[in-house]
Amino acid sequence: MLPMRVAKRQEPLGYWGSCVVLSVALLLSLLLSAGMLAIRGTPPLEGILTLFRGAFGSPWALEDSILKAIPIYLCALGVAVAFRLKIWNIGAEGQFALGAIGATWVALSFPDWPKFALLPAMAAMACLCGGFWGLIPALLRQKFRANEIIVTLMLNYVAILFLDYLVYGVWKDPASFGFPMTPVFTDGAIVGKIGTSSINWGLAHCILLGLVIWVFFRFTRLGFEVKASGDNVRAARYAGLPYNRLVVLVLVISGALAGWAGFLEASATVHRLQPSIMVGYGYTAIVVAWLARLNPLAIGFAALLLAGLRVGVESLQLDLQVPAAFGGIIEGLVLLTVLAGGLFTHYRLVWRRPG
Repeated sequence: MLPMRVAKRQEPLGYWGSCVVLSVALLLSLLLSAGMLAIRGTPPLEGILTLFRGAFGSPWALEDSILKAIPIYLCALGVAVAFRLKIWNIGAEGQFALGAIGATWVALSFPDWPKFALLPAMAAMACLCGGFWGLIPALLRQKFRANEIIVTLMLNYVAILFLDYLVYGVWKDPASFGFPMTPVFTDGAIVGKIGTSSINWGLAHCILLGLVIWVFFRFTRLGFEVKASGDNVRAARYAGLPYNRLVVLVLVISGALAGWAGFLEASATVHRLQPSIMVGYGYTAIVVAWLARLNPLAIGFAALLLAGLRVGVESLQLDLQVPAAFGGIIEGLVLLTVLAGGLFTHYRLVWRRPG
């Protein structure tokens, strides 16, 4: 028999206690990552230092991390909205792709529009397309009791293949020398940079949308209904809350935010649509949302951390010849340790009494 047992806490850990648990979980994930480096013969301390220097050790690295954090943040924000209702949207990747497709359609169809009209139209179409992709699993859940996890996951593949169909076919640039990509967007369809930095104005979009979602949950009736229904579905139904409509609402909002991320990536970063735009931001967003405990403001820090890991792994590849897959390993370790650490928010280890 083990000398310790798990006992439920009378009161969950407060804010600072949760921060300590989270910090220990992140430290443990780094130690495990160092162990993985040691197993393959890479100096673990040098590897971890290289990882963080590559992610945050220079202005260029920090700017690159922020650039990658922008789409991750918006996808994670959308995922968090659905997760608040305990609706498991795994489809941010596909909703991101549909958003990029919708924005590209506007950019290619109306290239002569002025920037003040074209960019809002691209953002609106991206949200409509991403929201529509979130509406499909919501309706299938309501009408046929289809599992939203399976439906949203399968729709990812449909969206990505549809994107490939467009860039390999009807939207392929004749001047691309056979490469699958659309023509470059006109200047009016490109979200600009902030000052002389490489960071685009998508950062301001993230701040604004994060505040909107925070206000939505903190001060609006609908936000309260989403949180209450997520805490106890049966009690929500008994109280007369419109649970079915809330399911549709959160999945549409979730898809729209991921679609907005797709618009920013196509417009501000790539300036066109091409298959390389799909790099797994929607899947990383799930890790980020859980890491931040679904808090819209904390998601920003978690998105920057995970984006930094992606950038840092590139330095590991160049300096220490570590495989690119190591970034996915670190993400998995972070998620596992954070989820495991969450146990200690409500439970604690106590010694067994002898006899």
